[in-house]
Amino acid sequence: MSSADAPARSGLALVGGGKIGEALVSGLVRRPGAASSIAVVERSPERAAQLEQRYGVRALDLAGAAATSRVLLLAVKPQDVDALLGLLAPHVDGDHLVVSVAAGVPTARIEALLPAGTPVVRVMPNTPALVDEGMSVLSAGAHATEAHLDEAEALLSAVGQVRRVPESQQDAVTALSGSGPAYFFFLVEAMIDAGILLGLPRTLAADLIVQTALGAATMLRDSGEHPVQLREAVTSPGGTTIAAIRELERHGVRAALIAAIEAAHDRSVELGR
Repeated sequence: MSSADAPARSGLALVGGGKIGEALVSGLVRRPGAASSIAVVERSPERAAQLEQRYGVRALDLAGAAATSRVLLLAVKPQDVDALLGLLAPHVDGDHLVVSVAAGVPTARIEALLPAGTPVVRVMPNTPALVDEGMSVLSAGAHATEAHLDEAEALLSAVGQVRRVPESQQDAVTALSGSGPAYFFFLVEAMIDAGILLGLPRTLAADLIVQTALGAATMLRDSGEHPVQLREAVTSPGGTTIAAIRELERHGVRAALIAAIEAAHDRSVELGR
């Protein structure tokens, strides 16, 4: 079907109702009246019913979603992308915009499995979209225009901040901000355990660390100062903080973190092959 012959479509269909898919839906439906324009496609009937009830969206099959929705947002695991596109391709035409949040999957791979000329935008979001504090990074495929990028950005700005990068940088983005929340959760978990080791109740240790993390992130965002400057402001000569920093450096925490992010990058590249 040509774009000229395509039926009028509007709204968004989210294909895949996993954690990142739900994070996006939960933020998008908070816009007034948005739920009525959002559909979900989920192969588990139980999960589809859960999302319908929880967010007031419609559950449809692939054909129904493609027939009624202009934007098709693919939120499935990278290993499931090829099979999904094989099922979706017969229902896609030039009127659609396909937005993929599948980690590591390049736009060229998606375009090759869809009708020629289909506009595709690749996105790396992260789970803080659940609380409207997500970081989403966009890249255009071969057939996506600035208008398509604008459309995708308007969609994702409902759940946090958005940046645009060349697609060659997306694996690095995946390793840094896509996986990034897990690194912070891991660090917070360790700090809470340290508080318990030092005799604090778990709830108090968690309250102390969560508020400290929130305050530190706000300072990083709003102060305009480099992280080194902010750290040095807390680090008095001969004090408690420098003793802790010495131990972090002695145990190679900085090197371990850099190596971990490099490993995430390499895995993203591998998933895209």
